[in-house]
Amino acid sequence: MKPLGWLGIIRLGLVQSAIGAIVMLATSLLNRVMVVEYMLPAALPAGLVAWHYAVQLSRPVWGHGSDRGRRRTPWIIFGMVTLAAGTLLAVNAIGLLAIRSVWGYALALLGFSLIGAGVGAAGTSLLALLATRVAPERRAAAASMTWTMMIAGIVVTAGIAGGLIDPFSLSRLAMVAGGVVTAAVLIAVAAVWRVEGKPAPVTPEPAASGPDPAFGPALREMWSDGAARRFTIFVFLSMLAYSMQDLILEPFAGLLFDFTPGQSTKLSGVQHAAVLAGMILVGFGGGAFGGRSPEGLRIWTAGGCIASAGALIGLAIGARSGSGWPLTANIALLGFANGVFAVAAIGAMMGLASSAKGREGIRMGVWGASQAIAFGLGGMLGAVGIDVGRALTGSIPDAFTTVFAVESLLFFIAAGLALRPQRNATISRMARAA
Repeated sequence: MKPLGWLGIIRLGLVQSAIGAIVMLATSLLNRVMVVEYMLPAALPAGLVAWHYAVQLSRPVWGHGSDRGRRRTPWIIFGMVTLAAGTLLAVNAIGLLAIRSVWGYALALLGFSLIGAGVGAAGTSLLALLATRVAPERRAAAASMTWTMMIAGIVVTAGIAGGLIDPFSLSRLAMVAGGVVTAAVLIAVAAVWRVEGKPAPVTPEPAASGPDPAFGPALREMWSDGAARRFTIFVFLSMLAYSMQDLILEPFAGLLFDFTPGQSTKLSGVQHAAVLAGMILVGFGGGAFGGRSPEGLRIWTAGGCIASAGALIGLAIGARSGSGWPLTANIALLGFANGVFAVAAIGAMMGLASSAKGREGIRMGVWGASQAIAFGLGGMLGAVGIDVGRALTGSIPDAFTTVFAVESLLFFIAAGLALRPQRNATISRMARAA
């Protein structure tokens, strides 16, 4: 089957934009509405968001289903419709939550369950399709393009929804949410329509020989692959370190550097802009430095993790130094390094998944589930770590220093895992030469 051209990759990027747009609505806008407009406990939306990550443990099931059917498109469309339905249910639950109705809690839980399932089905199948149909030399660029388009979808949706939702009312929220999810589903369906083509006959690799196994044997087969197992652990550790900083960077800037809310928000903008810069560098410029080969992607991945660890060590030092530390430059370095490792890791993920013909979906599903667990735990562990550190030491700088040091250590371990296949390949080449 002919690999996807740039137009096909852009079309799949539009699907990622649509997913990001709906997820932003469900996890960001609804969070603010529950806490600010309806004075609900902040733990409620936080718990619902954590639950939607927990539901994404189903990703291997969705990926395995698309493997067995040899088709990704129906699963992507099914996931988008499920995601849209869950978001609308969550919106409609807010009115009942405001009056503390038990049906509101039940409806919100069902809505966020569908949101998690929809993200898992659509996102896993989309990544499996990219892994299957994108040529190896274009994987880093495809990862950069699709993730950049996802962020663009979030930004555009946030701007449009923010402009239309004022003056706020529940009915206006329902109208805006309905418009966003309808537009996102239509864009995704149009973008993915006929881009996959007809399924080609699959000649199984030795590791995937025989008829398609059921889910349990397929999962065991995948886990028996040492490279795939190490990559799963790498995804968990790197994404755990990546997400631990999410909820503490702005409080860090406010508590130790006296940043105002507006200044800390701008600092977050600097970080995200730097993430995009790192993604673009690897995706479109990394080929000049070996970023198109599997070995090159591993080096970029490890380099991004090491640079992230270094930036976090800088923040730990900044926690001790106080206002004299160049915080903005440090945060920009952290964002840039995060962007480098994230896109390189996604490119490597596509390559490792495509090496097992007919098993791309379950591999992407396992790695997606590992990422979901890490994201669900990371933000909570970072915030809890600060609270526990302050309680034990009585020192805010000590608490932040400890958490940043732990994040840095996790990134160093992840870098070692990323380099291990490269080290083994080098040893094998030396042995053959001898």
